[in-house]
Amino acid sequence: MPDLAGWTRGSHTAGARTRETYRRGSGPGVIVIHEIPGMTPEVIGFADEVVARGFTVVLPHLFGDVGAAMSPVTIAKSLGQVCINREFNKLKVGRTSPIADWLRSLARELHAELGGPGVGALGMCFTGGFALAMMVEESVAAPVLAQPSLPFPIGRARAADLNLSPKDLAAVRQRVAGGCSVLGVRYRSDKATGTRFETLTTELGEGFIRVELDGKGHSTLTAHRQQVAVDRVLDFFDERLRTAAS
Repeated sequence: MPDLAGWTRGSHTAGARTRETYRRGSGPGVIVIHEIPGMTPEVIGFADEVVARGFTVVLPHLFGDVGAAMSPVTIAKSLGQVCINREFNKLKVGRTSPIADWLRSLARELHAELGGPGVGALGMCFTGGFALAMMVEESVAAPVLAQPSLPFPIGRARAADLNLSPKDLAAVRQRVAGGCSVLGVRYRSDKATGTRFETLTTELGEGFIRVELDGKGHSTLTAHRQQVAVDRVLDFFDERLRTAAS
């Protein structure tokens, strides 16, 4: 199983909040935001693939135990953490999760250090929509939404909501109109993503690139990974962060 050997532990502070980060690689920057229950071996394994493709990857630690495997116990523990944490918007529509400010700051710092056209940002499941919120920050040039699941799809309004305030949604539309595409990956039958892909297509048009997988599954890049999804994400980072710089 992959572990954090070779990764450098650090931290990032924005406002009054300091969080751990783990970093590895060289080349353009990519921020990979873990899913529930946390920074599992599968998440680290995917991040290692991004490193191997020639990127500097930063893994922020938002919740859960670092390196712990996915299990009913770790899922319950991390759900308990996020449900009482006001940095994550779980149920309200038309609201950006406050954690986006910290993540935007991280992206801004990484881009200032590495230069180039910008950095990539990828969220998964519970954090999937965070990459969309991060692209309000202009340093984010390659946002990827892997099975975005917030707010929890209880009812039609929540199922369609993008976890963005109206102001942030307008900023995202403006970025897309300026040429910053958004990549989304999900299993076509995954109910956790609600109808968000339809909302994204309506709001962003051809600027939203849909990758939809057949079969049963949820975690497109980790527990239920399909190589076609991993390859498309890596190609997207190349197109947006490397080809644009050449």
